[in-house]
Amino acid sequence: MSFENLKDYVSAHGQEHLIKYWPELNDNEREQLAGEIRKLDLAEMNETFHRANETPKVILEKLDDELKPIPQTHYEAVPSLTEEKIMEYENIGLQEISDGKVGVLLLAGGQATRLGFGHPKGMYDVGLPSHKTLFQIQAERILRVQQMAEEKTGKFGNITWYIMTSEHTKAPTAKYFKDHSFFGLNEGNIVYFKQGTLPCFDFEGKILLDEKHHIASAPDGNGGLYRALKSQGILEDIKKRGIQHLHGHSVDNILIKVADPVFIGYCKSKNADCAAKVVQKSSPSEAVGVVCRVNGHYKVVEYSELTDEVANRRNQDGRLTFSAGNICNHYFSADFLLKISDFERKLKLHVAKKKIPYVNDGIKIKPTEPNGIKMEKFIFDVFEFAENFICLEVARDVEFSALKNSDSAKKDCPSTAREDLLTLHRKYIREAGGIITDDIDVEISPLLSYGGENLREFVENEVFTISPFHLSGIHESNGYQNGNH
Repeated sequence: MSFENLKDYVSAHGQEHLIKYWPELNDNEREQLAGEIRKLDLAEMNETFHRANETPKVILEKLDDELKPIPQTHYEAVPSLTEEKIMEYENIGLQEISDGKVGVLLLAGGQATRLGFGHPKGMYDVGLPSHKTLFQIQAERILRVQQMAEEKTGKFGNITWYIMTSEHTKAPTAKYFKDHSFFGLNEGNIVYFKQGTLPCFDFEGKILLDEKHHIASAPDGNGGLYRALKSQGILEDIKKRGIQHLHGHSVDNILIKVADPVFIGYCKSKNADCAAKVVQKSSPSEAVGVVCRVNGHYKVVEYSELTDEVANRRNQDGRLTFSAGNICNHYFSADFLLKISDFERKLKLHVAKKKIPYVNDGIKIKPTEPNGIKMEKFIFDVFEFAENFICLEVARDVEFSALKNSDSAKKDCPSTAREDLLTLHRKYIREAGGIITDDIDVEISPLLSYGGENLREFVENEVFTISPFHLSGIHESNGYQNGNH
């Protein structure tokens, strides 16, 4: 594209300021800026800006009458299921794993800035006895559930692990896995791909420059998953491998049951195309979105969008009417994801007013007040496009503990994540006949037990007195071997 063509292109879409500093740029800078502009569909970007700003604001008083809880026909709760029903779902899921039909979509683009870490969040060590990171814990859960499936069916099947990084975390994530020999997984079954970005705009719809030769941009949110799956060939890879079920979740839940066979089996048995795991809200005011129906469509309504009356509404049994707390833990059928182009551009855009550094009169400005907007999409905004959406409620103490903040926050932080995992492992030990007090910290390797199974022969009638202690698998992929009971 010649400069004249470039000029005509930006001018036709009201973004001619992007080449304002062209005469001052060297050849490399001109090439970089031209490349960035060429990659943008400016007509789409302008439409995106206007659509984001025209999104009607929720009027709380009107929303009340439009909100309905998830119908019971589309909702089951693991804590209230019979053991037979749980085993039925698990066996279906294990069979799908053995047949190689299960993949995992891991949202791992975060750099853990709130943790003060500065590296991919999956590399974070919360201080467990083994010092395993989030990535290692999840890799070992995949190894164990593959083994469980083989033990059940007599057939080994691989789980493909699709890891969505950001532009900045892709290289260090790939290096980290390589340096640790992929934690025992097959390298060919780990696929990295990058989350996209969207340009930043000023309030008038002009795309901002953060350097004379560089467009200001920001990650497009976890809902950018869908465009990235298509643009980076992941959907084609899913088709090629014959994968039919995808378990999608964020990297920061230390209790995540990766590729959960119960969840997979539940969704397959109900012929779901999209589903969400949820936990009961701990209180009406808990700052968590609620999965519900709005005007007949399944959506996540943010806690800030609920009036006090709706948030506190209760059923006759005393349970909160809107209790299905969203935890970024989802199921997608491959067929549903392959329809992505039909709805991806219709996804709701969430707008945040931010202080965005920009160039003005050739000088880099760092504003002290919000001067523009960043836009992002959320993974759950596809729920409304599903033909058969269902929910599975799980116990919070078994399946959800987020890592978002530093310890100073005293919530969703390394200390709470570590304690929640160790508390769960004490529970597993007691259920298997072991004797342990609350002041003893014993970590159970995922290679030994995925969800409390396989422990009785190791812990029954044993009294645990050493703390901290790592109850490890036979072949630990990191060589820690802190303790092999």
